[in-house]
Amino acid sequence: MTAGDARARRRGQGELEAQVLAALHEAAVPVSAAWVQERLGGDLAYTTVMTILSRLLAKQAVTRQRVGRSFLWSAAADEAALAALRMRRVLDRETDREAVLASFVTTLSPDDERLLRLLLAQATEEPED
Repeated sequence: MTAGDARARRRGQGELEAQVLAALHEAAVPVSAAWVQERLGGDLAYTTVMTILSRLLAKQAVTRQRVGRSFLWSAAADEAALAALRMRRVLDRETDREAVLASFVTTLSPDDERLLRLLLAQATEEPED
């Protein structure tokens, strides 16, 4: 295998995070990093899995609980909630939130725009805590 082949097969951080989260969603109970590594295939180093889990923990996408000298990991939210978290983080990094939101809304399909309007109406109807 050439270096180019290795680079072509190399997964990006976002892809790895998605794969780790998918593995955690499959688990019925909190699992070890070794369990996650096994589900993702043997070509991934344990340290890489730990790095991805740590990044996901910092993003509040996973939780961990100490058991003995190690941790057991769980997904903190479903895929939709994680996508919403990523969207909110992108928005939070921008200085002109109105421009970003306006640009986003103008790219929505008519069906997505209707759905967004419906969800916003439902959100304003809900009593605040």
